[in-house]
Amino acid sequence: MDPDSLQLGTEHLWNWLVRLLSKDSEWLNAKVKFFLPKMDLCSGDKAQDATQGVILQLRRLHAQGRATWQAFIHCVCMELDVPLDLEVPLLSTWGHGVAFPSQLEASEESQPASQLQHGLKRPYQSCGSSPRPKQCKKQQLELAQRYLKLLKTSTQQRYGSKIPGPGQPLAFHQAYIPPILQWSRTPTPFRTQEGMAPGDPKAEDGADVSIRDLFSTRADKGPRVTVLLGKAGMGKTTLAHRLCQRWADGQLDRFQALFLFEFRQLNLITRLLTLPQLLFDLYLSPEAGSDLVFQYLEENANGVLLIFDGLDQALHPRSSRGQAGPEDPSPALDLFSSLCRGTLLPGCWVLATSRPGKLPNCLPTEAARVHMWGFDRPRVEEYVGRFFPDQPGQEAALAELRGSRHLQSLCAVPALCQVTCLCLLRLLPGSPPGQSAALLPTVTQNYVQMLSTLGPRGYLPPEALLELSEVALIGLQTGKVIFSVGDIRPPTMAFAAALSLLTSFCICTGPGHRDTGYAFTHLSLQEFFAALYLMTSPKVDGNALASHITLSSRWVLRTKARPGLLDHLPTFLAGLASRACRPFLSLVAQRDEMWVSARQAVVMQALRKLAARRLTGPKIVALCHCVGETQEPELASLMAQSLPCHLSFHNFPLTYADLAALTSILVHRNAPIHLDFEGCPLEPHCPEALVGCEQVENLSFKSRKCGDAFAEALSRSLPTMGSLKKLGLAGSKITAQGISHLVQALRLCPQLEEVSFQDNQLKDWAVLNIVEVLPCLPQLRKLDLSRNNVSVSTLLCLTKVAVECPTVRTLQVREADLIFLLSPPTKTAAELQGAPDLQGNAGQREEAQSRSLTLRLQQCELRFHEAQGLIAQLQEGPRLDEVDLSGNQLDNEGCRLMAEAASQLHIARSLDLSDNGLSVDGVYCVLSAVSMCRTLAELHISLLHKTVVFTFAPEQEEQKGSWDRTVLPVSLTCQMPSELPPRPAAIRLTHCGLQAKHLEQLCRALRGSCHLGQLDFSGNALGDEGVAQLAQLLPGLGALQSLDLSENGLSLDAVFMLTPCFSTLPWLLHLDISSDSQRVVLRGDRRGRDRWTGGSLPDFPAGAQSSAFHQRCVPRSLCLRQCQLEPLSLACLCETLKKCPGPLEVKLSCEVLSDQSLETLLHHLARLPQLSLLQLSQTRLSPKSPLLLADFFSLCPRVQKVDLRSLCHVTLHFRSSEEPEGKCCGRFTGCGLSQEHVEPLCWLLSKCEDLNELDLSANMLGDDGLRCLLECLPQLPVSGSLDLSHNSISLESVLGLVKILPSCPRVQEASVNLGSEQSFWIHFSRQEKARKTLRLSQCNFGPEHVSRLATGLNQALKLTALTLTRCCLGLEQLTRLLSLLRWPVGLFSLRVEEPWVGTAGVLALLEVCTQASGNITEISISETQQQFSLQLEFPHQENPEAVALRLAHCDLGTHHNLLVWQLMETCARLQQLSLSQVNLCDTSSLLLQNLLPSLSELKTFRLTSSCVSSEGLAHLISGLSHCHHLEELDLSNNPFVEKDTEALMTVLEGMCWLKRLDLSHLPLGSSALALLTQGLSHMSVLQSLRLSRNGICDVGCLQLLEALRAASSLKELGLSHNQIRDFGAQHLAAILPALPELRKIDLSGNGIGPAGGVLLVESLALCKHLEELMLGYNGLGDVTALRLAQRLPHHLRVLHLPSSGLSLEGALLLSQALDGRPYVEEISLAVNSLATGVPHFHQGLPLLRQIDLVSCEIDNHAAKPLAASLVLCPALEEVLLSWNLLGDEAAAELARVLPRMSRLKKMDLEKNQITACGAWLLVEGLAQGSGIQVIRLWNNPISPDVAQHLQSEEPRLDFAFFDKQPQPPRGS
Repeated sequence: MDPDSLQLGTEHLWNWLVRLLSKDSEWLNAKVKFFLPKMDLCSGDKAQDATQGVILQLRRLHAQGRATWQAFIHCVCMELDVPLDLEVPLLSTWGHGVAFPSQLEASEESQPASQLQHGLKRPYQSCGSSPRPKQCKKQQLELAQRYLKLLKTSTQQRYGSKIPGPGQPLAFHQAYIPPILQWSRTPTPFRTQEGMAPGDPKAEDGADVSIRDLFSTRADKGPRVTVLLGKAGMGKTTLAHRLCQRWADGQLDRFQALFLFEFRQLNLITRLLTLPQLLFDLYLSPEAGSDLVFQYLEENANGVLLIFDGLDQALHPRSSRGQAGPEDPSPALDLFSSLCRGTLLPGCWVLATSRPGKLPNCLPTEAARVHMWGFDRPRVEEYVGRFFPDQPGQEAALAELRGSRHLQSLCAVPALCQVTCLCLLRLLPGSPPGQSAALLPTVTQNYVQMLSTLGPRGYLPPEALLELSEVALIGLQTGKVIFSVGDIRPPTMAFAAALSLLTSFCICTGPGHRDTGYAFTHLSLQEFFAALYLMTSPKVDGNALASHITLSSRWVLRTKARPGLLDHLPTFLAGLASRACRPFLSLVAQRDEMWVSARQAVVMQALRKLAARRLTGPKIVALCHCVGETQEPELASLMAQSLPCHLSFHNFPLTYADLAALTSILVHRNAPIHLDFEGCPLEPHCPEALVGCEQVENLSFKSRKCGDAFAEALSRSLPTMGSLKKLGLAGSKITAQGISHLVQALRLCPQLEEVSFQDNQLKDWAVLNIVEVLPCLPQLRKLDLSRNNVSVSTLLCLTKVAVECPTVRTLQVREADLIFLLSPPTKTAAELQGAPDLQGNAGQREEAQSRSLTLRLQQCELRFHEAQGLIAQLQEGPRLDEVDLSGNQLDNEGCRLMAEAASQLHIARSLDLSDNGLSVDGVYCVLSAVSMCRTLAELHISLLHKTVVFTFAPEQEEQKGSWDRTVLPVSLTCQMPSELPPRPAAIRLTHCGLQAKHLEQLCRALRGSCHLGQLDFSGNALGDEGVAQLAQLLPGLGALQSLDLSENGLSLDAVFMLTPCFSTLPWLLHLDISSDSQRVVLRGDRRGRDRWTGGSLPDFPAGAQSSAFHQRCVPRSLCLRQCQLEPLSLACLCETLKKCPGPLEVKLSCEVLSDQSLETLLHHLARLPQLSLLQLSQTRLSPKSPLLLADFFSLCPRVQKVDLRSLCHVTLHFRSSEEPEGKCCGRFTGCGLSQEHVEPLCWLLSKCEDLNELDLSANMLGDDGLRCLLECLPQLPVSGSLDLSHNSISLESVLGLVKILPSCPRVQEASVNLGSEQSFWIHFSRQEKARKTLRLSQCNFGPEHVSRLATGLNQALKLTALTLTRCCLGLEQLTRLLSLLRWPVGLFSLRVEEPWVGTAGVLALLEVCTQASGNITEISISETQQQFSLQLEFPHQENPEAVALRLAHCDLGTHHNLLVWQLMETCARLQQLSLSQVNLCDTSSLLLQNLLPSLSELKTFRLTSSCVSSEGLAHLISGLSHCHHLEELDLSNNPFVEKDTEALMTVLEGMCWLKRLDLSHLPLGSSALALLTQGLSHMSVLQSLRLSRNGICDVGCLQLLEALRAASSLKELGLSHNQIRDFGAQHLAAILPALPELRKIDLSGNGIGPAGGVLLVESLALCKHLEELMLGYNGLGDVTALRLAQRLPHHLRVLHLPSSGLSLEGALLLSQALDGRPYVEEISLAVNSLATGVPHFHQGLPLLRQIDLVSCEIDNHAAKPLAASLVLCPALEEVLLSWNLLGDEAAAELARVLPRMSRLKKMDLEKNQITACGAWLLVEGLAQGSGIQVIRLWNNPISPDVAQHLQSEEPRLDFAFFDKQPQPPRGS
């Protein structure tokens, strides 16, 4: 087209466009406002006509550039009704930039300036660099007033138009509802414009606030900064613009100037600014005199308000420079910081809006913070009412809203409320009720519906949607929320403008640089479009899509300074993954729904992974929103079940929508859940989201933000939560108004079990209002009202409620604590309703009598008068368990009053009157008041510590009943008297300043007490005078249990005054005195309970204590510690003890005891016949003391044991005069004994007639001392053992010992270890022994020592056995030792245990044997145990048969033949070859093949648990086939396959003399079993056959048994753990009569039932010699047990029936049959259900060594017969009772019989129900003299610290998982 034609065409289009737009000037004005936000439409020439105005506006649009003009043309074609014949040329000519009309080519510069800038800005002038001129005040004021007027006029023009202004929210001119504002933190002092005074509750955190209150704080000297916090969509930006409008309308008249800045625009400014530049260049410039105007603003800063919107979007960080001045250029954030901190424009007001997050450090700490919440229900309904213009529309919309909880949760967010209303506006006409709400189920679908609503003619172009979505995503990824005109293509811009998806505004990138910016109307809309692009764009693959499904932690209050722009993107992705969005996505993507469903599946899979994880609270909330958006019940159920049972939310804001999303997930949960909200800012009406949530069991809120509105909302939800059991509301700002709502709601929640209103600052009226609801909560167990404001008068009202309310069990008040503990009534409501009034009253009285009340009123300022009222209340109330009135102001009168009332109040446990001002004079009154109180158990008064505590025992009826229920031995319960005596009371008057003059009056008061037990006068000032006086008064006080006189300033003379009390006071058994700690205690027989610190033990009645265990005379003991013991004092002490009845134990302790003092003590002790024990502990003795104590054996024949340790601890045990003389024991360990002490010590010990044990370990004997001792050894009458360990003995002594030891008489064995253990033991026998054994360990023999060792061994003719363990004896040294070892005649055994034995191999060890000089009769090799043993016979003798065989192998051409020849010579008389756990190589097996035929005397061959190849096995079989003379063959536990076993069976054919055969664990198939059967048929002398775990079935058993008919000599048959079943048992029973010599049979684990068992038992009765019967792990049942009891073999020694299906009946039948059997040694009935009984005996089993009753369900009922039966078995060594139900009663019975079981070594009580009490009873039983080595108590209900204490008291108690029982030394 030529230029002229083009010009004509554009002119035609221009004229048509002008005519079209002249008809719709309002639409044109809106578009000009959109594209030119800085333009003032009202500033045009009013005289112009409409056509000229259209032309002017079109020229303005053109001046913005080609992109703006093209976007405008697209808007014309899209939104206006343009004919098609004009639309095509319009788009082709101007829509793509082909040409511009000539009418628009004129520059806008030709237009008047007033038309361009009037009403907007003055021409640019910089105001930040020029100095301020000096002008008069009048001129400054005029300029300032003109500027302020201009500022207000500009704001009025901006917000006065109905068309949205620049940057205004889309809904700004729609209905505006004030948001919910709530103080998060307020500065102090505080006042509102309504005159609220400081300190008013509404001024505190959590109080609701109006918009006017935002600027009501008073901070004259500091900055006035307020931060408005709110989540996205809450209306923060709208509120900021609303404040501007209100200021322009004069409603905020306190401010002269108001400036509004948005950080999203300030982010675009990269250069530094001064504050004047920020105010004037970026906002509005003055007409003139900018410096004077700024000066005026500085002087009147208190009237300036600066609003900064979007603080969380601030991108540019603060500079590192210090605070900037007004003239210093700085970043925008620095200017904001300086304004906040008052360094710029001091006194001005600053309001910032932000999403919740970590606010910048530039904010001052005193800044006020206000939370902005969404709409509650009234606000939502008001908004809807204003949104819809007509009445029918309003009513229909409100009906939809009220009928849908989900819509209500959506509308709680103001931004979503507007979207919802837009959708309802379109959906409601023509829709039935409820259908519209169903179309808006999620946020995402709301946006989808909104697009359909806003779309022109209902059409949505996919290309424009996708392009706009891409712009949104790129912006979010790059942090961009403001776009320029070049960022968006014109068609897309037109589409977004048509649907009002974008808003435009003027942006300033610097002084004088202005442009137009575009942004989505809301950030969430941009996120929606970004999610839409991810779901529909083919450029985004599945992995990239899944990577956006993430959950930010949102711990924004502490960590994140800027919330991310993509936070809600996963929510929209989840919403678009819903099935309902599939058609929409298919439309946008222009793909089929199958492609869309695949994209949705990626999102769903990512959400499933997240739903199954353990997430933090913020992520859980975010995921709830996502899952709710998907509308997938399966996914919601998965997440609901994956939530933890206790869900906590801490320190992040939660809205109604958040809780609604959580609730929507919880409805899919099956299990209950606990919700805990702590420190979370909560939307006031958010509890309404919990309405009807049945899954919540515990609900707790703790936040200062919760007020009355929150309580009112919560009260509406509570009655609908039927599963709620625990409610907590702590730390809130609820007043009486909120409490009244909650109380009404609590009445409708009868299922509640715990309610907490602590720390709510409630007043008296509110607290009383709450407790009134107690009768309405029958299941309530706890009511916590702590940390509230309660007066004393109200406190007494609360005690009255506690007394009268039948469910209250405890009222606890202490300072800030106020807690009610309750228990539900025992009677049901139906029973109470059906009973008459009379019965009802009786039921109430019964309930009052049965319940007990605990009352703790501590530090409540109670006085005498309050105590009177309290007593009056308590006398009418129920039984009292505990009363605690400590910390009050009762004084003497109040304490006396309470003491007198104590017996009338029937207090069960304690009365505490501590810290109530009691004086010394009041002590006598209190003692007199309680003297006749029969229930008093203890009274503790300490005036120094302000302690006054009464402890009471149960009354006689209760006490008797409780003793009946207590776990006591039957022997105790039978001794209980019918009338129980009063329990002895303990009176403790400690630290009361008592002196000797007070004693007489005190004792007179105490004599009135009829049951005084313990008396404690410790911590007073009695002195020796008081003790002397008290010794005379004590007989008049009756039989006490203890008297404590500690810390009374006593001297040693007091000891001499108290020791005669042993004869004057029958109850006195123990006198414990310590000088250092000033401890003086006199006590009776407490059985060690004073030492108990791990918990309380039951106090048995006095009459039952002495008979609780085996009757023994309880010794009296004198314990004198840390005293100066001089000879004169010791003589005097012993004189006072002569009249003391026995037996007597004396325990002394002092720092140093001289030899003279020791001699004096020993001299006098020998004259005390009643003395049973002397103990000197922690007393330093001289080196001469061992000799003095050794001489004491001859001075005092009664001495039984002398134990001296480290010259510090001495223990002497004496036998009584009635006991016969027996063995003595001497232990002198760690006494520094050296060579010089050996001779005198041995000479003194030689006077002892029978010294069984001598311990000289840990001394300094050395080699010389040992040699001297060995020389004196014949003089020592040692008959047991001699311990010389840890005496610095070297290898030289060991070599000398080899020579000397055999000549020592009566020496049986010596054991030396020179390793770290350093042990040296010599064991003796009473007669001379021919055989002696020497064991040497870790002696480190070198090559030079081998010859000396051999020489010594050759001279030690009586030494018959030598064991060398880890003595560094290598293969060469062993070979040399064997070659040098030559005895004249006899047998010598050598055992070597070295690591190299495990790796040397069989061949190398056999090669060693060739060097032996004697005949080898036995060889034993174990590689795993690293053992090599030989038995040598001297002198060497030749075997004629072996010589012949050796001559046959005379070919010595090879080393192998030479080795065979040598072995034939040295092993000619070999009788036993044992190879265990070896790796037998082929060479070794070949050697055995050649060697075995020559061993004519070989009787025993063992190859067990070893590895042999098939070739090696063939060699071995070949060799064994010639050993027809074998008597024992053991091939068990070898890993042979069935083929190898079959080949091995061929060697049995010729072994007719075999007596013992063991093939256990070898696989015996049918072929191998046939060969075995054939071989057995020829073994007529077979005595033992073991075939365990060979896989023998019932058919194979039949073949095997047929072959055994000929084995008439068989004594042992082992077929355990096969599967012979009843069929095999039947055939076995048939051949048993043919085995008359059978002594042992093992058929365990063979699947034998009652049928087979009965036949077996019948047949076994014919085996007269049967001794061991093992039938365990078969289902034999009681039928077999009955038959066995009738046919029990007479000589039976061992009976094993574990896990045999026996009941108590069967066990009792067996026990009756076993009773009295003289040969029984072992019984095992483990893992049988014996229930409450055990096998018990009347005659006993004299030889029984072990009884196994593990896991038999034995409980306390069987305790007495069990103990009685054990006593009748005197030879018992091991009792196994683990994994049963034994408790303390059983422990008491076992403890009672322990002293009578002298040979018992181990008792296993693991995994029972024994507590610390029972364990202590066992300790006391062990103390009676039991010789047991260990009692296993693992996994009983005993705490670790108590177990540790018990083990320190008695080391034989073992609480470990593994058995740590120490092995006793050999021969001990």
